[in-house]
Amino acid sequence: MDVRKFLTKEQQASIVQAISDAENNSSGEIRVHLESTCKDDALNRATDIFKNLKMHKTALRNGVLIYLSIQDRKFAILGDVGINIKVPEGFWDQIKELMISHFSKGEIATGLTDGILLIGEKLKTFFPISEDDINELSNEISFGA
Repeated sequence: MDVRKFLTKEQQASIVQAISDAENNSSGEIRVHLESTCKDDALNRATDIFKNLKMHKTALRNGVLIYLSIQDRKFAILGDVGINIKVPEGFWDQIKELMISHFSKGEIATGLTDGILLIGEKLKTFFPISEDDINELSNEISFGA
């Protein structure tokens, strides 16, 4: 399966736009990574991708990775240490539940865009955007094998 063709160009554009919109609410940096298969636990794989994408190099350590393995139907949301030391326990649960509700209906792009927008909304409390905010990470979707 060519994971780059899993989402239409329009769906990919709406996800990138959701990232941009979410990052206009917060200084958080959001990335989406898609792969066709994942032989590991999704959170372990997300941790590897997080490092590979150098997401731990943001100034406030406030990167968020949404990882999806399409064929295995696995996904994870991983926030960097700067986020996880500030947010309450269970912070990611509402976002995961929202995304799963869409994923279970086959609405992958909608699940991603809605989840991304909710992340931006929830992060603005802990990481408000500043006038001199710099977009430190690409908003483009990254793809694995």
